Amino acid sequence: MVEGTKSLVSISIIGLPESGKTTFLAALWELVNERRVEKALSIDSIGENDHSYLRKIVTVWRKATEQARTRLTGLSAVRMNLKDQHGNVVEVAMPDAPGEDFRAMWENRELGRVLGDSLAGGNIMLLVNGNKVKAPAWVTERAAQRKAAGRQKAEAPVKEWHPSLAPTQVQLVDLLQMISHAPVGRGDRRIVVMISAWDKVEGERLTPDAFLTAKMPLLAQYIESGRDGWTSRVYGVSAQGGEYDGNDDNAEPDERRAAKKAIKGRDADRLREVDIPADRIRLVFGERESTDLTEPLQWLMR
Repeated sequence: MVEGTKSLVSISIIGLPESGKTTFLAALWELVNERRVEKALSIDSIGENDHSYLRKIVTVWRKATEQARTRLTGLSAVRMNLKDQHGNVVEVAMPDAPGEDFRAMWENRELGRVLGDSLAGGNIMLLVNGNKVKAPAWVTERAAQRKAAGRQKAEAPVKEWHPSLAPTQVQLVDLLQMISHAPVGRGDRRIVVMISAWDKVEGERLTPDAFLTAKMPLLAQYIESGRDGWTSRVYGVSAQGGEYDGNDDNAEPDERRAAKKAIKGRDADRLREVDIPADRIRLVFGERESTDLTEPLQWLMR
């Protein structure tokens, strides 16, 4: 890119429900507008776009409270005019579609025209909640568990299979295959895999790419094989920096839920006390950690 130029770059943020897309966008908007924090890209101008959606989600993010679920109607087109250290300005268009739209692509084989158009070109950022990966149910593991427990094979009623029961990695590989071929999209694109909720899985002491290989080998092998021409990077991200208020698990016993709520409340108070909210962000690439969420965007812009 020639210095002083301006161009339009399309980046689609995709992911299943509760993958952290809205939280990521809120943290990104906070970061690019924060002059006291170093980053690869910063805000250039607001332009003529309606940023009410961004202002709304970033207000919730600053308060360390849980984001409301993205509504199923409509597609929130997020546009940011960003500039690098050389003064090059890039208008980044990032559609924030609800996770249910991507789940419908897998479960119902449905795709709306607006979302389809947004996925047709440009590069991809795939968000995966590392703390909510649905793993395959291996027959050998189940048999070993029954043997260790001294139980005979139970005569369980046959459960009708539904696409929602498929492992996370199966759903995501199918999704990426769909957007790599006509009529939905094309191959030979860049993709950033963002393992969200990294603060909850970093205790396994794996780098993000090692985590992807260990927990979702099918997805890792599909991307690395080059079958559809993906050029990839893998990051771990904690866009909120810790537990927020309002993340209760109603399925747990009252005592345990109350204890967790107290811990989350203290963590949320800690987040609200940070002088510069953007400092709450954690981005991990290999062994390196920073607060710069614009780094993967800059890589996707090339």
